[in-house]
Amino acid sequence: MSESTADATVLVVDDEEEVADVYALRLRNHYQTETAYGGQAALDRIDDDIDVVLLDRRMPDVAGDEVLAEIRERDVSTRVIMITAVDPDFDIIELPFDDYLCKPVEKEALVAAIDQQLAARRYDDRLAEYLELTSKLTLLEEEKQPQTLEADERVDALQRRVTRLKAEMDDALVEFEDTGTAFEQTGRGSK
Repeated sequence: MSESTADATVLVVDDEEEVADVYALRLRNHYQTETAYGGQAALDRIDDDIDVVLLDRRMPDVAGDEVLAEIRERDVSTRVIMITAVDPDFDIIELPFDDYLCKPVEKEALVAAIDQQLAARRYDDRLAEYLELTSKLTLLEEEKQPQTLEADERVDALQRRVTRLKAEMDDALVEFEDTGTAFEQTGRGSK
């Protein structure tokens, strides 16, 4: 893992070359950037040298969900941010991504999300899980009606797990000060 953000390597994965190149261009002054134009190209490149993957969800050759599953199966120690135009639904609960951003994503939000994932790598697995689960809850709260959320037992289990993790990690969260502020800064705060 890279110790500074300038040394961090970010792999931008999108089947649309122009989109991948634009994101890589936006990030090049902050991180080492690489691009992969499709799911198979990403799988060919993924290894422990990649700190963060920005992964498009909808790609024709190998879908982002499949790339994500393969990354986790390989047990590669990279953080994965899904960056896509696919609106989140309940299926995100089961996906093992670390964060999920809906296109279009402004440079500041992208850098904040990557920096948050790089910081999470410095902490234990509980903090990483906390960030993943709170990201999912925030997305669902923005997309679904409260009564729909209350009726889903998966959401209830997710909320209970977040509460337990938060109680266990008060000390680890000191560096993040206020995770709600972090999500608001990336334009993804709760309503």
